[in-house]
Amino acid sequence: MAQPTNTFDHYDANGIREDLADVIYNISPEETPFYSSLKKSKASNTLHEWQTDSLRASAANAHIEGDETTAEARTATTRQGNYTQIFKNAVTVADTDTGLSKAGRASEMAYMTLKIAKEQKLDIEKALFSNNARVVGNATTARELAGAPSWMTSNITNTGVGGADPTGDGTDARTNGTQTAFTQADFDSAMQSIWENGGRPDSVYLSAYQMNIALGFTGNNNQRSTVQAGDEKVVKSLDVYVTPWGTVEFTPTRENAGRDVFIMQNDMWSCGVLRPTKNTALAKTGDSTKRQVLTELTLVCKNEAASGMVVDCSTS
Repeated sequence: MAQPTNTFDHYDANGIREDLADVIYNISPEETPFYSSLKKSKASNTLHEWQTDSLRASAANAHIEGDETTAEARTATTRQGNYTQIFKNAVTVADTDTGLSKAGRASEMAYMTLKIAKEQKLDIEKALFSNNARVVGNATTARELAGAPSWMTSNITNTGVGGADPTGDGTDARTNGTQTAFTQADFDSAMQSIWENGGRPDSVYLSAYQMNIALGFTGNNNQRSTVQAGDEKVVKSLDVYVTPWGTVEFTPTRENAGRDVFIMQNDMWSCGVLRPTKNTALAKTGDSTKRQVLTELTLVCKNEAASGMVVDCSTS
């Protein structure tokens, strides 16, 4: 079949209105499981401090009748601190935009502000997981918070060789070693160490690659579920892992280093917030409108012995 001669079709026409859906599709990940799980406390200085303590080791404790009582030597609490970090993003939109008819959003400024707020949460999540030492900052250097790896020393399982643990007070980062494959034995070893130190871990944060290895842990291999015919499916899940040392929930994450597996007691971590997230209009200096989204906070490690890591895991 062929089109009749001189047929006027839509390819010849002018004035056809565009067909643009009134929605914007965005599948970029925005989950922040660690940051979202942490309780928020009030910080009142750029150096947010807290104290930690521990009991002495158990000892034989028996005395004769009438014996003179002598006081034991005691140790002071340990004072810890972390610097608040300023997370700031801004957007400028020309005022001409207010007169335009747009698809998918009524206001370009409102849409952009919401978008940068979500991006800022991802930046915070990344900083909390970062193997980064705290930085005091000055007039030319930004303050930086010490991320979780720079606090943990008591329960580290190193899968490879080399590397060095940090001091454990946020002043230095851990040194990476040679990477080797993540195993169930490595994970169980870290869990046992945490238990021996008094911790009660409840959450595990790990990359998709390490999660796939965890899915193969003994007792959690693929199982075919019992379902109705026509709705058959294969279940491959490791939501909860039960060990003699505690029960933990596995959560795949995108913002932590893929080489490290974090085993955390979440209530032993929190965020000290100096300035909560705020959306502020900036001074108008021309034919445009400016807004910024700002958060200032730090990571609080209440006691690092309650958590642990499996480090230097291969990522491919």
